[in-house]
Parts: sequence; C-alpha cells; structure tokens
Amino acid sequence: MLDLFPNEKIILDLPDALFEYYPNFLSEEKANLLLKKLLTDTPWKQDDITVYGKTHLQPRLTALYGNEGKPYSYSNIIMHPHPWNSTLMFIKNEIEDITQLNFTTVLLNLYRNENDSNGWHSDNEKELGRNPVIASLSLGQNRLFQLKHIEKKEAKQNIILNNGSLLVMKEGSQIHYKHQLPKSTSPKKSRINLTFRTII
Repeated sequence: MLDLFPNEKIILDLPDALFEYYPNFLSEEKANLLLKKLLTDTPWKQDDITVYGKTHLQPRLTALYGNEGKPYSYSNIIMHPHPWNSTLMFIKNEIEDITQLNFTTVLLNLYRNENDSNGWHSDNEKELGRNPVIASLSLGQNRLFQLKHIEKKEAKQNIILNNGSLLVMKEGSQIHYKHQLPKSTSPKKSRINLTFRTII
C-alpha cells in the first residue's frame, strides 16, 4: 500500500465521466472521532423501500441534513432535512474547500454490518438537476464500492473505500454510470457514508 500524501488526488481511468478519489482526505484519528460522534448523535431511521413492486426495509439506516425547505426523494421515499449541525458543517466546509463546490444537502447512510448494502443505482433524481456532482465521504469500516458504465460493459471499476477517504463523482458520473455498495461475505463493522449533493 502506497503511503499517500494527505489530499493526494487520484483520477479514475473511466470514460464519459470524471471521478476524483482522495484516499487520505481525513486522518485516521479525525475520521474515527467523526464516526463515533455521528453514530451517537444522528437520528437514524430505516425506511420502507419498494423495488420491483415489493416493499421491504432498506438494508441500511439513513438521515438527511441540509438547507431549510429542500426535501429529497428517491424510490418513493421523501426525506425532509434536519438543520445542519456543527459536526456536519465542519465536514461540509472541509469538502467544499478542496472541491471548490457548494453543497446544500447531505444524505448519511449507516451500514451496520456486512449485511447492509446499497444496490445498483444512479443519483439522478430530478431535484439534483441533469448532471449532478456527488461528494462521498467514508468513515469507519473499509467497504467495496463498484462502478459500471450503463452502456460500455468494459468500463467498470472496484474501489475499496477506506476510512477517511473522499470520492467526488463529477460531470457525467450520474448520467453514464451506476454504482453500488454490495453485501460482504466477511464480517464488517459499522461504516457511515456521507453523500453531499446540491438540490436545485
């Protein structure tokens, strides 16, 4: 494993979209502190989700924070944001400093163990506009993240998202690609993923 400098940026070699990966965006110590705080302070909930006509509990817990009056909906779930708190504002400012972008909303996903997952999808809801940018911060357990091009079968990539890493999915990423975080066959501890986005 290479000893990368903080905020070193890796550009993924994928066509039709720009993906920027910062393996060491946050130090291990800072990431662990934020994980512990968010685990205890976040009002986690588990919504029903309907897929192919069948309704079941989402295989993860979620929470939405953001600017007042900016709900977010996906898979027939409508989420209303909690107001920003100091922890999330700190993270938001750190991400905005490095990306030079502004975000209105963050969706938090808590993957409690190896059985929690998120299936193939694009973040292409109408509230996000035609070509959204998503900044995804990982805290806690390393997990496999998969990308695949919607039309070009050879364009795909697996990434192990480590504690404190940041993946910025930019122009073209939600038009041409789907992504997922699959279940794991080996035991996994808790992981929180924060996906910053802009609702228009």
